[in-house]
Amino acid sequence: MKNLLVVLAAVIVVALPFIFSRQSERSAWRPGHPVLVAISPHNEAIRQEFGAGFSAWHQAHYGVPVKVDWRVIGGTTEIMRYLVSQYAGSTQASSGIDVFFGGGTFDHGRAAAQGITVPLWKPGGPDADAGEAAILYALLKDIPQEAGGETWWTDVYLGTVLSTFGICYNPDRLRDLGVASPPRVWRDLADPRYFGQIGVTDPTKSGSVAKAFEMIIQEQCSQAVASAGFDAEKVRAFERQIAAAGLPPGVMPEGVPAAYQMAVAHGWIRGVNLVRLIGANARYFTDGAGKVPIDVGDGIAAAGIAIDFYGRFQAESAKAPDGTARLVYVTPRGGSSVSADPISILRGAPHPDLALRFLIYAMSPDGQKLWNYRPGTPGGPRRFALCRLPIGRTFYPSSDPAGQAACEAHRAYTTDDLTDPDVDAYALAARFAYQPRWTGRHFGMQRDLVRAMCLDSGDELRAAWRAIGDAGGPEAAPEAMALLLRLPDRPEPLTWASAIGTTGKLRREEVLRLWTAFFRQSYREAEARARKR
Repeated sequence: MKNLLVVLAAVIVVALPFIFSRQSERSAWRPGHPVLVAISPHNEAIRQEFGAGFSAWHQAHYGVPVKVDWRVIGGTTEIMRYLVSQYAGSTQASSGIDVFFGGGTFDHGRAAAQGITVPLWKPGGPDADAGEAAILYALLKDIPQEAGGETWWTDVYLGTVLSTFGICYNPDRLRDLGVASPPRVWRDLADPRYFGQIGVTDPTKSGSVAKAFEMIIQEQCSQAVASAGFDAEKVRAFERQIAAAGLPPGVMPEGVPAAYQMAVAHGWIRGVNLVRLIGANARYFTDGAGKVPIDVGDGIAAAGIAIDFYGRFQAESAKAPDGTARLVYVTPRGGSSVSADPISILRGAPHPDLALRFLIYAMSPDGQKLWNYRPGTPGGPRRFALCRLPIGRTFYPSSDPAGQAACEAHRAYTTDDLTDPDVDAYALAARFAYQPRWTGRHFGMQRDLVRAMCLDSGDELRAAWRAIGDAGGPEAAPEAMALLLRLPDRPEPLTWASAIGTTGKLRREEVLRLWTAFFRQSYREAEARARKR
């Protein structure tokens, strides 16, 4: 009898949330009401909040709720493979899906180039009488198409939320390691004291983290160019000339000094090697970008590379009862661009009008509030703090009195202080001038390079780095360091220029095999040289 009472009590405890669930959280949607089909790499919290928010918004504006049928198949890489296969095999020129929501501009740009997604209006914008398309276009009037060198929206895709990349660290673990100054710039993560203590995500599994690695390389290019005497104004002028000339990669038009491109190429090598040393300090390379901040907050890793919203969310979640920070997230000043996560309408969308309305909702103040408002605040999410940076201009400081008043009104409800210069997405974008030519065409091969250089040869890399540390560090073992930092010579010597077409000369798998074999051998030689000292 006693055991039966215990079981009954347990059942009641489990059932209570369902018995007393609030009626307001139950969907008003019924069979026969509209259904929007969306494919997305966004997490469940975002899907739930935008699904419920759009339904309520649509009911308020059009008199009927909507069900969002989410198609969740993995990250953006998996989504693109799926969509390509769907359209390749479709006789109806449709995938049966309405919108592609989330992921980066790289993949949405690829989707647009392949005709998987469709233009929202003719070039230059819709006519004033174009109905809902004109309403959507009007919502973009204060949002720049490009900021800091990153594209935020086009005629085919619209950025709905912004991201930066940075460093998260655990103050307690840093004290254990004897690190007095916390990491503030990417190079700090290459400090030998972090050996085995850095959490990193596999860039071949996460397009967002691949973008973070690109930021590390881009920063080194920028520093090399500045060190060579070329300021921001000259860089802009040179890049405009190079774009207009249309010459092969690395060939400079008249008026652009060869030293400028040499600095870019030198910075690219430095960036690749910085990524390598961070990889040498890695505790692991995980498949999920959200794991790193959790592990850093728990002290499993001392620091890591993080996407801003994962870092800020975990920093808030990991606070001790007395408010002490167990995890700190920082975006390196001048070390990250501000990129957009877009939304697109897919070709042959079964519900094109509903898809367009979803875009209107996502870009409207109602949809934008979900990204950073606290749960339960007016217009905010119902349950989950999403801790992301809205793209809407009114959420950030403005020189316009009306704009500043709107910013202050939002500030009362946001989870983050969006007026903080280290959080203000518009201020961060102004500090970093992303140059697509420097690293954009290398994006895919850089993912493969990191895989071969740091993952598939990871055991040998860490063994060599440990041996160099035991020998007194990089300065005490220069010959071993030279071996550690070698770059492949097959299928040809790897340089900034050759890297652009490397994977086109051989099958990708063959290139990876050659690179991995090279790195393993180099790291073994580096370890042996360090041990002989």
